[in-house]
Amino acid sequence: MPGGCSRGPAAGDGRLRLARLALVLLGWVSSSSLPSSASSSTSSASFPASAASAQPPLPGGCPQPCECSEAARTVKCVNRNLTEVPADLPRYVRNLFLTGNQLAVLPAGAFARRPPLAELAALNLSGSRLEEVRAGAFEHLPGLRQLDLSHNPLAELSPFAFSGGNASVAAPSPLVELILNHIVPPADPAEWQNRSFEGMVAAALRAGQALRGLRRLELASNHLLYLPRDLLAQLPGLRHLDLRNNSLVSLTYVSFRNLTHLESLHLEDNALKVLHNGTLAELQSLPHVRVFLDNNPWVCDCHMADMVAWLKETEVVQGKARLTCAFPEKMRSRVLLELHSSDLDCDPLLPPSLQTSYVFLGIVLALIGAIFLLVLYLNRKGIKKWMHNIRDACRDHMEGYHYRYEINADPRLTNLSSNSDV
Repeated sequence: MPGGCSRGPAAGDGRLRLARLALVLLGWVSSSSLPSSASSSTSSASFPASAASAQPPLPGGCPQPCECSEAARTVKCVNRNLTEVPADLPRYVRNLFLTGNQLAVLPAGAFARRPPLAELAALNLSGSRLEEVRAGAFEHLPGLRQLDLSHNPLAELSPFAFSGGNASVAAPSPLVELILNHIVPPADPAEWQNRSFEGMVAAALRAGQALRGLRRLELASNHLLYLPRDLLAQLPGLRHLDLRNNSLVSLTYVSFRNLTHLESLHLEDNALKVLHNGTLAELQSLPHVRVFLDNNPWVCDCHMADMVAWLKETEVVQGKARLTCAFPEKMRSRVLLELHSSDLDCDPLLPPSLQTSYVFLGIVLALIGAIFLLVLYLNRKGIKKWMHNIRDACRDHMEGYHYRYEINADPRLTNLSSNSDV
């Protein structure tokens, strides 16, 4: 028994060593017996890896000041005080947010990368204090569909900002949605360089037909006073046009005739007084359009008759039962659909300020007239004597003319007066 006890640990150590040796031999045999096909595939698979290691690493990380989500393909660089677009954007980015920064200027090729950001589809640059967007700023973004430049003090928007440096040879922009809401005017009026915002936007929209694939255009809250005649001429594919919360007084100079695919036209919260026959006919000719006209100061006079008749017949205007008159005072809050031709007249109604001015002028003229009559009354005796003197002088003068007439009429008196002194 003692001898058996002494052999137990030694036998256990021997078995453990044998097991380890067997595992080593088994691994060596299995590795040496791999088929040649497996070894060839392994070598071919290792070749791209070695080639890739020889090239610079592809951009796939996240820029330092940004937040990235590869699963959502989104990069957010929000409120980071960036002065330029990050250079190391990941290739997978589809949605890029660069809001609330200090970009100031967007130069040509601002998003040009190698390889290009082919997946980038939505770009949001709102509220980044952009003052200038140069020609070709959005080149090398073949997948860009949505661009938001809202809430920026844009003083200079190049006509070729969306079409590249040379619009005549550049490919059309892939943009489908362009959002230019609430463009803040620059603090220094001289920065406009004698150009209106309306003209600047019109030049960018029509340059080289680059945006002929655009389907949504938002120009809300920009204090637009008018729409340039050719603003929409190069946008035949437009489906949604948002012009709400501006200062548009009339649509006379803009044409909607070529927007045959237009589905929604938002004109709420403007300064429209009436829509004339030409505009009504164009809107009626668009097969799919829906027009929104709420919160405009409609003037219900004789010029409104055609529009009222059109509203009663058309189904184009959404919420037309809510449209009411703002002027004149007697028509205020009257529903346009309830008006009749007898209600619409063109009486010359003056604004209250002008009425007050005319009342004051009438009072002054009446006071001057009263003073003049008082002066005449106080000097009535002198005026009467003066009038008598004038009458006597006129009588003597007329008697002299009468005497001369009688002498000229009688030949005898004529000879007498010529030969002797009478």
